[in-house]
Amino acid sequence: MTIPAVSATGTRLWYPVSEFDALCANDADLAELRSAVRTFLAADQDEFGWTPAVDCWLSSWDTAFSSRLADAGFVGLTIPVEYGGRAPSDRTGYLHRYVVTEELLAGGAPVGAHWIADRQVAPALLAYGTEDQRRRLLPRIASGRLYSAIGMSEHGAGSDLAAVATKATRTGDGWLLNGSKVWTSGAHLAHQVVVLARTSPLDPAHRHAGFSQFIVPTDLDGITISPIPLMNGEHHFNEVLFDDVRLTDSDVLGNVGDGWHQVTSELGFERSGPERFLSTATMLFEIVRALRRGDVDDRTAAEIGDLVARMISLRQLSVSVARALTAGEEANTRAALVKDLGTRFEQESVDAAAELIDYVAPGPDALRLRALLATARVHAPLFTLRGGTNEVLRGVVAKAARSTT
Repeated sequence: MTIPAVSATGTRLWYPVSEFDALCANDADLAELRSAVRTFLAADQDEFGWTPAVDCWLSSWDTAFSSRLADAGFVGLTIPVEYGGRAPSDRTGYLHRYVVTEELLAGGAPVGAHWIADRQVAPALLAYGTEDQRRRLLPRIASGRLYSAIGMSEHGAGSDLAAVATKATRTGDGWLLNGSKVWTSGAHLAHQVVVLARTSPLDPAHRHAGFSQFIVPTDLDGITISPIPLMNGEHHFNEVLFDDVRLTDSDVLGNVGDGWHQVTSELGFERSGPERFLSTATMLFEIVRALRRGDVDDRTAAEIGDLVARMISLRQLSVSVARALTAGEEANTRAALVKDLGTRFEQESVDAAAELIDYVAPGPDALRLRALLATARVHAPLFTLRGGTNEVLRGVVAKAARSTT
């Protein structure tokens, strides 16, 4: 198998790489990068004592960790050097970020603070932002010190974003933003929310037209952020109300009226990453380690083998999307598949974990695993909802398949 690889100096190379190395994303300098991330995580956890968590990209917000991670060179891997980032000139930063992301999720690291800005906002700024927006925001993202939320869903507009009712009305010197967003992760801690709003009247024949995106600082007058706690009391989600929030033209992201195109183009980044199948990985890996300390019968070994085989298959699909993004290809359909199949795996892995934990000998391991399982059970319903419900994504895949036949 011959695939494109990149040397440490950024030179594009072509040479045989085993399918196993390609699957593992260990070709070229990626193996060295993976080792460096593992070394960093082990040392950082020893020094600062953070506890690995399930669904860490949502549940674990640690601004100091995000800063240390960036200072070590592991944030801003898709941001060009001219904007303070560390991206190679040939776009292989997507693969580099993929490797770093995998290791962070596998280690359950507290990555929530910088996650959305690095994953989603940075590519949007590079694609659609003004030069002023890029120079003002991208260096802060690359430093792990800018925290962003995404304002898309509303009470009457979940996966059907065309039903968004939040409006931005043109004034003499800018815009007035009115409406609400819901399920907005991390808004209570974020510096800004990237809001999708309607800027033209609804045209029933063209429901996707007339939307624009705005970068809205959370400290502006007229913004109210209210918690939506989970059943166990955790606070990650919010309702965000906008009441005559004054914005300027410099707050518009991209072109007025192009919001739908811009939002859908971001979905490959949001839906395809390893966070769509590794949210429970910390728990699963700890279960396997605990079971290895005792005797494992054939039935238990088969259950573990099934989980690992499914995870490897999902990983192969996800890596293929990362390679497509690296090549500048459109990958929204494959990204939808990753999200659908991966988040169903995450939900089903919680039930499998509950059965496997029963085989772990009583003691500290079992107590720790049951605590992880309790968190996973609370988060499990979220897996298939966030980033677009799986039912809607299957429609996306079906439409794409129909268009090619």
